[in-house]
Amino acid sequence: MTQEKSGIIENVRSGVVDAVKGVGDVFTAAIEAVTDTLVTALRGVGTITLEATNVIFDTVRGVIQGASDTGQDLTKAAKGIVVGVMRATKETGTETLDAVATTAGAIVKSTSEVGGDVAGAARGAVEGAIEGARDLSLSAEEAASAAATGAVKAAGEIGGSVGAQVRDAVTGTIAGVKVVIKEPFKNGDDES
Repeated sequence: MTQEKSGIIENVRSGVVDAVKGVGDVFTAAIEAVTDTLVTALRGVGTITLEATNVIFDTVRGVIQGASDTGQDLTKAAKGIVVGVMRATKETGTETLDAVATTAGAIVKSTSEVGGDVAGAARGAVEGAIEGARDLSLSAEEAASAAATGAVKAAGEIGGSVGAQVRDAVTGTIAGVKVVIKEPFKNGDDES
């Protein structure tokens, strides 16, 4: 599994690097890399299982690494990643909102790993969810909420000031959509 995992990450990373070098557009490169990878991997998967989560995370990590390697804006990459995931879920019949939340979390963690602007990438994930929802005739509010919730949860797992920065970046009105974070999780100091 580790060899398969590193293979997905490296294939996606090198594909993004090549695409960015060719056309210089990380948004489109991210959409294509994610859609192509996940349509194959998620076919027949109705719900986001642990295996599907791992494939999404590896794909996201590859895109973020490729975008970082080429000096691209990770906010734009994040937006393209979420649009690509939403297109893949439509093609494969996979549960979209769970995939969006999982993807936003993976974006936050992967951006942190490469030392990028985590809050900006989280906002890009929400913007991508809104754009993807509009393209697929889904509720932009629900998609944005799923992305914001996944991003905030992952940021909380990273710790430090990242959680507050991400929460601030993904709440309020974004691209004309009011974003509300759903809180199925507790802050560490709420355990009474």
